[in-house]
Amino acid sequence: MGRIVVKVVVENASDRSKRIETDALVDTGAYITTLPAAWKSRLGEFPSSREIMLETATQETVSGEICGPVFIQMPGFPQISSEVLFLPMEPEDGKYEPLIGYVTLEQSQAAVDMVGHRLTHVRYADLK
Repeated sequence: MGRIVVKVVVENASDRSKRIETDALVDTGAYITTLPAAWKSRLGEFPSSREIMLETATQETVSGEICGPVFIQMPGFPQISSEVLFLPMEPEDGKYEPLIGYVTLEQSQAAVDMVGHRLTHVRYADLK
């Protein structure tokens, strides 16, 4: 299948000076943009925050924190207002691997081009 990694900018909607620019793995199996919990302080305080229990691909149950609102933008796609999930992660070779989930993809009108291993713009949002 291949890996699709895109640049993404995440900004705290309440304080736009608080932002993170990073590469993120497109993961259509993840439902929300997911960042390492270690980065949460870089985005400052959020008006909304809630704990959530999640099941990983290995069927492990973990706790995360959904925060927002944030602005999310990938190059070539419109900026959206959404939430992010902060999840405890272990860096691999000193690097974290943030994820772009399907909610962010749909809100951004982005689709996965499996042949070209890239994101492509969806002309119309799907209401069916």
